[in-house]
Amino acid sequence: MNILFIGDIFASAGRRIVAEHLQDIVQTNRIDLTIANAENSAGGFGITPAVAEELFSLGVDVLTSGNHVWDKKEILDYLPRQPRLLRPLNYPPAVPGEGMIRLRARNGVPCAVINLQGRTYMPPTDCPFRKADELLQGLDPEVKVRFVDFHAEVTSEKMAMGWYLDGRVSAVIGTHTHVPTADTRILPGGTAYQTDAGMTGPYESVIGVRKEIIFERFLTALPARMEPARGGAELHSVILTVDEATGRAVALRRHTVSGD
Repeated sequence: MNILFIGDIFASAGRRIVAEHLQDIVQTNRIDLTIANAENSAGGFGITPAVAEELFSLGVDVLTSGNHVWDKKEILDYLPRQPRLLRPLNYPPAVPGEGMIRLRARNGVPCAVINLQGRTYMPPTDCPFRKADELLQGLDPEVKVRFVDFHAEVTSEKMAMGWYLDGRVSAVIGTHTHVPTADTRILPGGTAYQTDAGMTGPYESVIGVRKEIIFERFLTALPARMEPARGGAELHSVILTVDEATGRAVALRRHTVSGD
């Protein structure tokens, strides 16, 4: 089976390019399950219920997130009502929402999508490594296809998670830094890995934000209101092929589409 994972959808430019190209990608590549990180899909900061529903209507099956999922307060009431929008699993138990969903892909195969968040240079959370152990120990062994979005800042922490979960999940794909990495590979135990899937949004920017604002911040050290850029939209994703019987990754490749 084939899984499409779309890197961080950023603001209206990111949503627009998804709307323009998602169905073609799904049909051309025979995608059975579409996942996207959408923590910055509403104006570049957070996600709203309306934006989440928009992305679901375009054909995204599961939305993952990260530390910015809390930026829009209206999402707090929505998370418990929409299990297809995940927040990182390793937030404290009282936090609304879930960090994992079990569902059937379009081809009927049972799958688990798991969202974890790193701790280095990130908000305080429970240990993602121990939380992953806990979840996987309790997961139905019949669910062979297991996809992990690891939302983390530091490359070494992401790589450590890939190796730590090798052979226990189908893929560990990193998000958060908005810069696609070129270390796409399948680890010895059969887990597909890439440090960061990149951003789906405006690349004529500094990780999605208008360049001039960032220049001013570096030159003056003064705070400035962040505004999303609009130009140079690109859709960055990975396409994962998994053996349904074993859950092992068969292939992983980067897939990029440039806007018109």
